[in-house]
Amino acid sequence: MTTGHANKSDTVFCINATDGKVIWKHSYPAELGDKYYEGGTSGTPTVEGGKVYQLSRWGNVFCYEASSGEIIWEKNVQKESGAKIPDWGFGGSPLVLDGLLILNVGSGGMALDKKNGKIMWQSGKESAGYSTPLPINRGGEDFVILSSGNSYLEVNAKTGAKIWEFPWSTRYDVNATDPIVSGSQVFISTGYNKGCALIKVGSDVQTVWQNKELKNQLATSVLIDGHLYGFDGNNTDSRSPFKCVEFATGALKWQDVSIGPGAHMVADGKLIVLTGKGELIVAQASPQKFEVISRAQVLTGRCWSAPVLANGRIYCRNSTGDVICLDVRGK
Repeated sequence: MTTGHANKSDTVFCINATDGKVIWKHSYPAELGDKYYEGGTSGTPTVEGGKVYQLSRWGNVFCYEASSGEIIWEKNVQKESGAKIPDWGFGGSPLVLDGLLILNVGSGGMALDKKNGKIMWQSGKESAGYSTPLPINRGGEDFVILSSGNSYLEVNAKTGAKIWEFPWSTRYDVNATDPIVSGSQVFISTGYNKGCALIKVGSDVQTVWQNKELKNQLATSVLIDGHLYGFDGNNTDSRSPFKCVEFATGALKWQDVSIGPGAHMVADGKLIVLTGKGELIVAQASPQKFEVISRAQVLTGRCWSAPVLANGRIYCRNSTGDVICLDVRGK
């Protein structure tokens, strides 16, 4: 599943993962939203239980039948709730959790009944952040951590009641990356020279450490074996280094300035990195050094979307909508 924009319309595409053929697509009128960048769609559709859920930048929510693209229900939650549209539009993907569809809309999220789109709870109307709601379970109860325009916070998934909130003001109110949770600790990071912090949550919120070693603007860092790997700086800065930072202390272990900004994921102890200029790099996730295993130029143009590994294939795309599939299954 992916999305795109053309001819004054947003489109949701269902593409055959093996041969790239379009199985179905659905288009609807939408603004390009290119005031600050090229514009187009942002959040990734969410697939669960044979259904596809999508939240557009402008508050349109769709529930599709995954096999056919038939629309089961649709609505515009921004118009219904009066929640402010963030400067770059809504950006987080929907989260399906125990019959609810949880969205990063409003100052502390919103939940819909996934069967029919009815609003079950909503928060204040102030600007949301751009992160995807992150589920956690504590004592058999579900909670969600997400960003607002000026904080990160946790809410009860069933009721929307706020559990804690950590002020985190940034330029342009851009809290775009997802939090990283390890036990009772939560790592957050933002670009625009804001930096990062590790906080401990419970009856209150305590700052474990805070610095500017990892300023994640768009791509969320990954945590593996006690170390964070991520891009430091804004995606428009060609000098943004890729770094390894110790999770417990915030200490820098190494940095590499050769690849510039991009997006990445981790699998089997390896980093899969797609640079902003379309080079795909596979490297060992090691706190000792940036150890490249393989690299190849696979796309041109601006690449801000994270690469995706599934069933032995890596999928990459650029801002103009070109999609490429690489077979990495070996012999």
